[in-house]
Amino acid sequence: MAQSITTIALATATPGGGFPLYGGVVAEVVNAVDPTLRIECRNTKGSTENVPLLEAGAVDIGLVQGEVAIEPFARKSGLTILTAMYSTAGMFAVRGDAPYRCIADLKGRPVAFGAKGSGLVILARYVLDGLGLDIERDFRAIYLDRAGDGPVMVLDGHAAALWGGGVGWPGFTRIAEAGGHFIAPDADEAARIRARHPFLKPLTIAAGAYPGQDTAIRSVGSWSFILARPDLPDELGYRLARALHRGTDMLGAKLDQARETTAANTAAAAPEPGLIHPGTARYLREIGIAL
Repeated sequence: MAQSITTIALATATPGGGFPLYGGVVAEVVNAVDPTLRIECRNTKGSTENVPLLEAGAVDIGLVQGEVAIEPFARKSGLTILTAMYSTAGMFAVRGDAPYRCIADLKGRPVAFGAKGSGLVILARYVLDGLGLDIERDFRAIYLDRAGDGPVMVLDGHAAALWGGGVGWPGFTRIAEAGGHFIAPDADEAARIRARHPFLKPLTIAAGAYPGQDTAIRSVGSWSFILARPDLPDELGYRLARALHRGTDMLGAKLDQARETTAANTAAAAPEPGLIHPGTARYLREIGIAL
């Protein structure tokens, strides 16, 4: 008899960004590990659209930046964590011949902060606020219709910098391949940011994460999550968590940042154990991970 297949709608973001890339790899791996599951990716405006889609049950699971997840968690919307995705250390990328060396150098300049609905824009607001800066007041902010437009604007000179984050982010890779370099908060700035917004964590991008990046980059940021709609069945959450865990090596082999998508990181990154989907929590306990 043919196996019954459960189709799962996964909300990602605009084409050309990190979320669609990551979501495609997750779908490929889960579909291969468990043939009874079929994840189908849907492009959206990003984290800020994915949250209401999840709350309305219009999608089953969605990719959400950590800063965006704080609000629905706080108001107990019923959204739960299926898995931690990866950590996102926020920073700017500029052309290799650009004179900019610190965040202050970018004041008054045109900066591409990302797609309008992206959680990366929210992260930028928190980071800059911690330094007493405002996106609209202190920069000539550019909001993108497509995340993939950002690196082009930097490389052709229409933008001084591109804001983004994490390892293997496509926009950063393109700029780095063209000889670009990165600007992140220095140690004093990072301390000021975390003093004002303590939910942001110190994060490090290891040397070699991007072409030509020969030293580690220290910044601040958060973990992104795959969140589940409020009524996602416990058994389905369990099957998805199991498939992701069994496909850990495949995920990491296909995408560098997906190496952080592990059961252990899910338990560690969740703001509190009660926010983890019951199916995921059951699977974590089965494999010996304490919550």
